[in-house]
Amino acid sequence: MFSTFGNIFAISTWGESHGPAVGAVLDGCPAGLPICEADIQKALDRRRPGQSKMTTPRAEKDQVKILSGVFEGKTTGTPICFAVFNEDQRSGDYSEIAKWYRPGHADLCYDIKYGFRDYRGGGRSSARETIGRVAAGEVARILLNKVAGTEILAWVSSIGEVDCPEVDMDKVSLEQIEASPVRCPDKAASDAMEQVVLGARQKADSVGGTITLLVRNPPKGLGEPVFNRLDALLAQAMLSIPACKGFEIGSGFKAARMYGSEHNDEIYHNETGFHTRTNNAGGSLGGISNGEPIVCRLAFKPTPTISQEQNTASREGENGTLAAKGRHDPCVAVRAPVIVESMAALVLADLFLQQKRNDIGL
Repeated sequence: MFSTFGNIFAISTWGESHGPAVGAVLDGCPAGLPICEADIQKALDRRRPGQSKMTTPRAEKDQVKILSGVFEGKTTGTPICFAVFNEDQRSGDYSEIAKWYRPGHADLCYDIKYGFRDYRGGGRSSARETIGRVAAGEVARILLNKVAGTEILAWVSSIGEVDCPEVDMDKVSLEQIEASPVRCPDKAASDAMEQVVLGARQKADSVGGTITLLVRNPPKGLGEPVFNRLDALLAQAMLSIPACKGFEIGSGFKAARMYGSEHNDEIYHNETGFHTRTNNAGGSLGGISNGEPIVCRLAFKPTPTISQEQNTASREGENGTLAAKGRHDPCVAVRAPVIVESMAALVLADLFLQQKRNDIGL
């Protein structure tokens, strides 16, 4: 239930962490969009495990296969199916978890809801589920770039107590972000964050972080009044990512400390159209994009599965301790930027196609 996201440009993800494969089916993509496995692979390579000391050592190549919906390098307009086969499962690492609930994880809630769960790596609650999102999100990104010149970037803006200084939103680039092992575009902050992550790993612990999302040149007029506001759909998309616990757009929570005279973005007009001199709204007013950059920030909790011994309870109600086994990221935020970008692309592509459907030229 509810493994589908989107209305016109819609994805359904499938698979479990330790099952044979994971992936997604994307429906509603227009025909004729140039796409190939290499395009999707570039995005999945940014998400895959085993990239560096900053991530889980699980050795997965995450090679994508497009099983349908693409012919001679172009989308056919029919459902596109992506599959990535799991190769490095160690299900035996999770034998104790069949009995004991991991603190901070979804184990207990899955049992409460279904009375049954796939305890191997967390099953559907594992971040491996996001492979399908990234694959489909890359198609959305290519579509948005082709029709509107939209560019979507995300980077790590804090880990633990280390913050990245303010980034120049006009100049920050994917190359800068990917040059950092923790995906922070500021060199000094990146070095300090790296030490925090390594310190957490040394202590068999984990650490949280925040991510900044930037959408340059978003299409104007996206989002619907009231319930399908752009802000609301972005929040839903981001908070559906495993470990994401907070979302804000524009000035976010700072707005609660400002006066209206400070927060209101002054509007002006020039030869390119209407613009605002500041961007406290984060590119969305009344739930509709105004063409300014969309800027959001997301909070990611520490990886819940750690190797330290923790107090917990068993399925039978016995109190005890658990030192979880398995291979886990010491900081999930490090691999999350491409997932954040993908979810933003999925929201915007779906809203773009809805807007096109609504525009009958009157």
